[in-house]
Amino acid sequence: MAGQQQLKNQLHMLTSEGFSVLDVLPEGTLAEKVISIVLGSTPGGFPPILSSLFNKLQQQIESLDVSTTKVVVFGGGTGLSNIIGGDSRRLGWARNPFTGLKQVFPQVNSVVCVTDDGGSTGELQKDLPLIALGDLRHVLISSIRRENLIRTYGLDRAGARRCAVALHAIFNYRFISPPVSAAQVLQDTGAVLADLPEGLLACLTELAMLLYSDPRLSPTLYRPQCLGNLLLAAAIYKQLDPALTSTQLLASHQVVRTATIRGLGELSACLGVRQNSVLPCTTTLSQLQMLYGNGVLVTSEYKSGKARRGYPIDRVMIEFSRNPFLQPEVVQLVQQADIILFAPGSLYTSIIPILQVPGLAEAIRKNATALKVLIANIWVQKGETDAARDAPDRKFYVSDLIRAYHRNIPGGVHGLFSHVVALDMNDIPGSILQRYAIEDKEPIYIDRNRVRALGFSSVEARIFANDQLQQRRVIQHDPDALARAIKGLWALQQAGYLKQPACTEQLPVADFFSFSEFQAKLAPCLRYEKIRSQLHYLSTELIVAGSMAMVKMTEMERKWLLDRVVEIIWLHPDIPLEHLQFIRGITLVEPESWKRCQEWDNIFSFYDPVDQRIKIRQDQVGNLNRFEMVFLIALGQSLLGNYAQEKRMTDLVSGQEVVGRTYQLKVRGKEQLISFLEPEDIDVYLRLSRMHRSQQEESVYTRVINPGEGFTPPGLFFGLFYAWYLDNRFAANIEYKMSIMRNGISDLIPEQVRIVDRRRKTISFFRERIFRQRSPLLSGKVQ
Repeated sequence: MAGQQQLKNQLHMLTSEGFSVLDVLPEGTLAEKVISIVLGSTPGGFPPILSSLFNKLQQQIESLDVSTTKVVVFGGGTGLSNIIGGDSRRLGWARNPFTGLKQVFPQVNSVVCVTDDGGSTGELQKDLPLIALGDLRHVLISSIRRENLIRTYGLDRAGARRCAVALHAIFNYRFISPPVSAAQVLQDTGAVLADLPEGLLACLTELAMLLYSDPRLSPTLYRPQCLGNLLLAAAIYKQLDPALTSTQLLASHQVVRTATIRGLGELSACLGVRQNSVLPCTTTLSQLQMLYGNGVLVTSEYKSGKARRGYPIDRVMIEFSRNPFLQPEVVQLVQQADIILFAPGSLYTSIIPILQVPGLAEAIRKNATALKVLIANIWVQKGETDAARDAPDRKFYVSDLIRAYHRNIPGGVHGLFSHVVALDMNDIPGSILQRYAIEDKEPIYIDRNRVRALGFSSVEARIFANDQLQQRRVIQHDPDALARAIKGLWALQQAGYLKQPACTEQLPVADFFSFSEFQAKLAPCLRYEKIRSQLHYLSTELIVAGSMAMVKMTEMERKWLLDRVVEIIWLHPDIPLEHLQFIRGITLVEPESWKRCQEWDNIFSFYDPVDQRIKIRQDQVGNLNRFEMVFLIALGQSLLGNYAQEKRMTDLVSGQEVVGRTYQLKVRGKEQLISFLEPEDIDVYLRLSRMHRSQQEESVYTRVINPGEGFTPPGLFFGLFYAWYLDNRFAANIEYKMSIMRNGISDLIPEQVRIVDRRRKTISFFRERIFRQRSPLLSGKVQ
């Protein structure tokens, strides 16, 4: 308390009425000036008496006792890991493992997002009914504290550092082929195992051995994996009854919840991490969904990271496998927190998913005394923050960040944070920013006046890593500088000098609310098992050159092909497994035997309703991206089944002149139809694809084609649109057709209005009737 009073007196002297000593510093708020003093980033050349005053303030803030100050940080992956204790995935982390918030605030706690489904985490989810573990492992290693290693294992400072270096090597080690034994995999990491205390090495060895002895875990060794994720999974499975299968574990979700928290806690204690200082936001399985401005709904964080839809994201929602469970341990941390931070990171895949866990945002609001700070991202993220929702053509600013949070968090941003800390771009050399611009990376600039008008205080500070800027010419948050800046804000709040501006610009009424009930979803591991089971019975053949006879593939060829198809279906969670029911096999056709007419396209795949096989020209298989595209197009076509009873093209003649052609399609009646679609669905689709239904014969549809005009038959268009909806990289011509939706619509051109309306209805048709997406995001008001 004495230290706080001295600090308060010093601040009072520096900010006394009339001329303030702090006025000699460059323009900025009181918080920005104080933080610049704390960080030692004030300009030089001051008289000794002023320098002495600034040094005294810096020393008082640095000496402020925060050993019992409770800090809770929300985030995911790299951003959270970096500010807690440095990005533990980087090779250079081992050179300085004890840095960041954990060194300034010993009572720091992390609440981690668990919607990741890419990389090693995605591979784990094929076999285990667990939440995403990759970001938990990432933050866990960053949270290792030197003092805990010294206290737990009796190490000296040098020994603690060597231990952290060894743990870094072990938990970041990746392999693509199965290691022969537990002992061998630990040796293969390159870690100096002798640097690990005996108890810690015994703990890791036991977990590694469990990977081989537990039949539920051993399949994970045959996939590309990160050893740290596997060790965390083993720590969880160590708490479980060995007799419980994945299906039983999913039914016993409370058992899995308890095992997850206990396993994470025990491993934390072994690693020198305070128990329960790294927690998942929920233990309920979940996946990210993004609704784009054009109406396309995409499931999967991994896919959203690769998406380049060209439209701003309209809504984000987490699809839980069951009613989500808010950890009581997390609620307790929030209730007791003195400081609540939101880490930098992916806007839609980091903070928002956490705050959509029912009850969590409200718990944060109820803590009215904590200092609450949003740490703004440095860079625009392609596919997420490269387009503002209300003005897609302009840059993305911090106020857009706030608005995106407000639109996608239950109850909006009210009461979640009061201050926004951002990197001061004025300190970055122009040559560095220019190099980033060449690499198509743009900074997110802070629009101070707009942020202030919304009722938030903006704080720009020199919180970038200067060593990374000098050595690697990269810009990223400096964990130490950011931790000291947060301590400076905390000191100001404790002294009563941290104010929040009045709100002069109201945000829209928050229209995103937590859901009371969630529709049960198939867990990823069960979905993967069903994909493999359904595709196992497909026939696989070759049609070789000079023959139209089908030859069975060898077992090796068949396995390679089906493994690729399984992976394609797995990577697209929006594909219902019912879409696989109309294909009996896959046939690869050598180019010399490919007889399909390519008058209208260069797509070398199709669905043959006669034998219910997908036919693919063999030279399309070598390139995996190309193979994915042609397979998805044919899979889409298979949903139409045998809808076409007859197709023909006839010349359209006026007098003696051919003025065009007429494409005529006769569809089968309901009795003969074998299709994913009902007859009324087929009718809707054909009308959307500009086919005209005959008034005389309702089963006949026609379309007139002008001379020299291109034409995409409705069956092919269906396949192309199917692939485009799943990944717009796969159908450039559809992407071109849909680009008209990005332009402003003029009522002076009725045809443009009709085209855009038809495009929107086509997207809605595929979203609702083909992919059967029933997300609450699709309602006008999400509640």
